Amino acid sequence: VQLQACGGGLVQPGGSLRLSCTASGRFGSINVMGWYRQAPGKQRELVAALTSGGSTNYADSVKGRFTISRDNAKNTVYLQMNSLEPEDTAVYYCNADGYDHLWKPFRSWGQGTLVTVSS
Repeated sequence: VQLQACGGGLVQPGGSLRLSCTASGRFGSINVMGWYRQAPGKQRELVAALTSGGSTNYADSVKGRFTISRDNAKNTVYLQMNSLEPEDTAVYYCNADGYDHLWKPFRSWGQGTLVTVSS
């Protein structure tokens, strides 16, 4: 399963960006899709995750500002980021957990997209 992420870029504080990530390949089901981020010198952390059933999980630092959504028909997950702060600057990685076409569990990562929040 391959994940292709896009949508990063440079934005001023208070601005918005939307990231998207599309899964392709042969798989049986994708149970969870989400976004992680890694800032320079810091560990990768969960930003938001969304299950196929619609349950969400957000990092405390982004609650109320970021919204994760999913188009199951397109195997695509989105991250709408509003009220961006310089502390949100990081490389954002999409992630998917599920079962492949042989019903073996998999975890895949996208290539990462850079989000820079700066004036």
